[in-house]
Amino acid sequence: MGSITQRIRRFLERPGSLDLSAFNRTVAEAGAREERIRALDELPTPSTDDLAEFCAIAREAAHRALGLRPYDVQLAGTLAMLSGNVAEMATGEGKTLSGAMAAAGYALQGKRVHVISVNDYLARRDAEWMGPLYEALGVSVGWIGQTSTPEERRAAYAKDVTYGSVSEIGFDVLRDRLATDVADLVVPAPSVALVDEADSVLVDEARVPLVLAGASDPGDAVPEMAALVRQLVKGYHYEIDDQARNVHLTAKGIDTVEQALDVTLYDSAETLTEVNLALHAHALLAKDVDYIVRDGRVHLINPSRGRVALLQRWPDGLQAAVEAKEALPASETGEILDSITVQGLITRYPEKCGMTGTAVAVGDQLREFYGLKVAVIPPNRPCVRVDEPDRLFEYRMEKDLALVEEIVEVHATGRPILIGTLDVAESERLALTLSGRGLECVVLNAKNDAEEAEIISRAGERGALTVSTQMAGRGTDIRLGEGVEELGGLYVIGSGRHTSSRLDDQLRGRAGRQGDPGGSVFFVSGEDELIAHYVADEYAKGVPERSLVGHAQRVAEGVNMEIHRNTWRYTRLLERQRGLVLERRDRVLRDRVAGDALAAAVPERWAELVDDLGEEALREAARQIVLFHLDRCWAEHLAYLAELREGIHLRALGRLNPIDEFHKDAVPAYERLLAEIESRSVETFRTAAVTADGLDLEGAGLKRPTATWTYLVQDNPFGTEWDRILNRLTTKLRRR
Repeated sequence: MGSITQRIRRFLERPGSLDLSAFNRTVAEAGAREERIRALDELPTPSTDDLAEFCAIAREAAHRALGLRPYDVQLAGTLAMLSGNVAEMATGEGKTLSGAMAAAGYALQGKRVHVISVNDYLARRDAEWMGPLYEALGVSVGWIGQTSTPEERRAAYAKDVTYGSVSEIGFDVLRDRLATDVADLVVPAPSVALVDEADSVLVDEARVPLVLAGASDPGDAVPEMAALVRQLVKGYHYEIDDQARNVHLTAKGIDTVEQALDVTLYDSAETLTEVNLALHAHALLAKDVDYIVRDGRVHLINPSRGRVALLQRWPDGLQAAVEAKEALPASETGEILDSITVQGLITRYPEKCGMTGTAVAVGDQLREFYGLKVAVIPPNRPCVRVDEPDRLFEYRMEKDLALVEEIVEVHATGRPILIGTLDVAESERLALTLSGRGLECVVLNAKNDAEEAEIISRAGERGALTVSTQMAGRGTDIRLGEGVEELGGLYVIGSGRHTSSRLDDQLRGRAGRQGDPGGSVFFVSGEDELIAHYVADEYAKGVPERSLVGHAQRVAEGVNMEIHRNTWRYTRLLERQRGLVLERRDRVLRDRVAGDALAAAVPERWAELVDDLGEEALREAARQIVLFHLDRCWAEHLAYLAELREGIHLRALGRLNPIDEFHKDAVPAYERLLAEIESRSVETFRTAAVTADGLDLEGAGLKRPTATWTYLVQDNPFGTEWDRILNRLTTKLRRR
């Protein structure tokens, strides 16, 4: 019956139903060749034309270079990736080695490979760790990080395989889009993207655009607004919606604010915006949950990984409002010159594959947005971890007391415990409580993530007590210390369920690695945010049933998928327009088309200037003129589309489809963009003064930003004012 069900799932192309039989046959054939390959003094350079031979040679190369002999399931994972799939391999099953062999296989086909990770630490660690294997297979490898110079980046990208975080590679692509000389380009044409922690990068990060901004001004927030909203009372002066994504003033709140400011709030758009931003910062963003303050600056926390999200910020004055809330100086802001979503970045690559421990749960999204299927690789040894049913409580205080008692009781036996919390504040509260009970623990959270590898590596030792916010992408195995197996192995405790079941599974997966004993349990209360935000009020009373917890997670996952889908609906057209503009820009950068176009448009001026400047100097000036106006007009086009999207939901009130309306305006705007580039270029060429050094382009207004800077920006996290109005109407109708 099971095989029939599997065939039906395969026919329906359900996530994780990919047939592995061909991979298993190849792996078996590679095993039959192992002795012959092992007897060779020097290993030949393998070819993927014969995959069994490639696997046999790669296995022996790994053994000689790294002291690691890949298991059959690791070779199966490699083959899955070489076939363009996402390999789901459990924590501790050796994804890093499988990925390296797959990357080498692509490189040996003459393809340039980017191994894309979630952070700089993993990119550097894996490139250096797998370096000897690549060398043994005749493949060059490099890595990039935040501190890499342009020369170091160029050298790393010139290698056959380049490791880098998704944000660093994305930022390099954005910077290349402003290059005014071919010699300044850093990133070569894309070929293969091999994505580590594929669900985290391709799904969790996909809602967060990467942004390149120009010369900036100080942010603008009013400290008085932060002080004012601090006096407002939730439920009386303002209300928060069910998903805690939107907040609005009540009638009493409006009266209070108007009296305090001596204004009519809805007559002053500027004051209304300042109040709304301050209220968002006060009511929806919590210190040590959504952000931390360190070195006099606000640092956002990545909600899916519990780490500081370097260079990430909020848009539209919200960043400055949070800084005012924390009595910090406002950080600089700037005009957006270009941006790219993770989805836009990854779809640049003709070939894509990846690996992660939890892919099936997002298999539909991987197929819908990236055309990727999931291959579920079985573990090398069966998992014997004991996953206990959730411990359920009505009130959070009950849950917290029971959680601490469980930790105290288990710790007394010497069994190592890893506690996964939902945010930084909770991890520090728990550590303080445990300290009061005489238990000292090691805390891993967004405030000390630089030490994470060392902390995690010791979490399996006898008597170890480790508290962590999120375990996704931590990248370090937890090996059991001496005598720990007899105690039952690592015990994982979740202080609450995450909004995504994948994050629960990633936490659980830290125990039971490679057939080790282990256990896991989650503590859940009816007051947890998951239940409060994603379950209707009438069902969220008393002790939650286990089915209700699962329902809340499915609702939360559905909300996040819809945000992802909606983001892509709006950006898909933009990506097409961007692709056409980039094709044009590349021709201007590399060829003689700019000069030809201006010579044809203003032949008298061209003939006059050729005599004064010479043809090559004139062609270079023409190139700089067209590149400047192309970049300038593109930045203005982005600003227009952002403004258009901000107000497009007004049309929903007239029963029009917002996305159709967005496209209806965005297409002619693009046509105007092309005409504007041409007319501005011709005007500058016609009027620019001639100096001893050539055309005075700066005097003609062609001044580029003195500095550019990069950051990640939450894509309209709370919606526009009209989003909020429509959401409130929907909520009221649903409740009725």
